Amino acid sequence: MTNDTALTALPLAAGQWALDPFHSSVNFTIRHLGIAKVRGRFERLEAELFVGERVEDVRISATVDLASIDTGNADRDAHVRASDLLDVAKRPTMTYRSTRVSGEGEDWTMEGELTIGDVTRPVTLAVEFGGLVEVPMDGSRHAGFEATGEIRRGDFGLDFAPGLLGDVVKIQLDMQFVEPKENA
Repeated sequence: MTNDTALTALPLAAGQWALDPFHSSVNFTIRHLGIAKVRGRFERLEAELFVGERVEDVRISATVDLASIDTGNADRDAHVRASDLLDVAKRPTMTYRSTRVSGEGEDWTMEGELTIGDVTRPVTLAVEFGGLVEVPMDGSRHAGFEATGEIRRGDFGLDFAPGLLGDVVKIQLDMQFVEPKENA
């Protein structure tokens, strides 16, 4: 199967798919002191998936509220939000816009642009298509995806606390989207 026909391998209806926020998450891991990992998540996420007739037409956009960080430690979260670290007053959101999707079956690659504050850089994510299922309660159809990748804080001007925090941030997005209703 070529990438030109790869969309037919996914049973996704064309149209604007809505995020199921109750079954979606944005998680991250960063090294602390170079010896241990700190894990966290962002609680507030908005995303849209547009599926066209061809794989070249597939687009996704997502916005994360950076103030919604949760590392399991309220004091640490407050410090990360502060002006000497992430500075959420200056950088309230992180946005991602895909520019190209390719692959087939369960394994896909999504290229896009990530913006944090006033800095935009290319970021490629590995995407696993988890499948499509009809929800018995209401008959809606949900598609599941996991996207993973990494960014370097320094690429976005977030080079605070060198030695204390690692430069590489590993990201994992677990997302469910709801198929558009016919004739909606």
